[in-house]
Amino acid sequence: MFVGSLLATPAVAADHGFDPGVFRRWVDMRVGKGEPIYWYAIGTVYTYPDGKPVLRMEGIDAARLERSLSTATEAHQISRKTFIYRDIDTGAILREWQGKPLPPIAYPYQYITYTLRGTEMETWVEQGAGARKQRIGPENDIVARRIGNTLAFSAPLFLDIPMPSGARLQSFEHYDFFDHGNAKGVQKPYQISWLRFGDLPAGLGQGVMHMVTWRIDRYADLPASIREYLESDGRLWLEPPKDIAEVRRLQH
Repeated sequence: MFVGSLLATPAVAADHGFDPGVFRRWVDMRVGKGEPIYWYAIGTVYTYPDGKPVLRMEGIDAARLERSLSTATEAHQISRKTFIYRDIDTGAILREWQGKPLPPIAYPYQYITYTLRGTEMETWVEQGAGARKQRIGPENDIVARRIGNTLAFSAPLFLDIPMPSGARLQSFEHYDFFDHGNAKGVQKPYQISWLRFGDLPAGLGQGVMHMVTWRIDRYADLPASIREYLESDGRLWLEPPKDIAEVRRLQH
């Protein structure tokens, strides 16, 4: 009788920690209120399983809220991001590794929607162009947790994407966003820790990438090292897309 009762009990939806207030804090942190914001990232690439640091990484994710489409329960993010590889010792920008090309990671745009659904947040991501345009979702894996006066958002990402060559891009990524906006004395209250395990570029085999990231609200306040790169070789990434119309043009 007891087992039968358990089997008949309907499943209870997981509480992912979202409500209208938490959702608003997520949006304000992640993408701002409509003006361009920049997430600046630095980190290291390690081979696996020996854990040898082989490359440094540096980059930005430039984003803005598309206010014309957003509501109290749905936010539209238009953004683009790029990350370069640097020599582990000298910090010089690397464009190849042992004779193999090592291009920057570069997304001319990403279009992400966030929708509040009960205690969950549903996400859709659009990226790519032409025949390689992708629409990924719906995903609802982001979990919000309160740690004292900090809000932490954990976002696991399991990727298994078919490539034109017939191979599959398979990796695991994990984002931890930290909103310290209610804490006193924190100079950079919006922060991210990002981890990726999967194939590395330039034939390095499997490995781990890790970056720490913090939000900067003015382009002029970005470190000179990344501004020099953007202004010479990555001018598209000087600011996020202006509006959804620019995103649609980039998709063709």
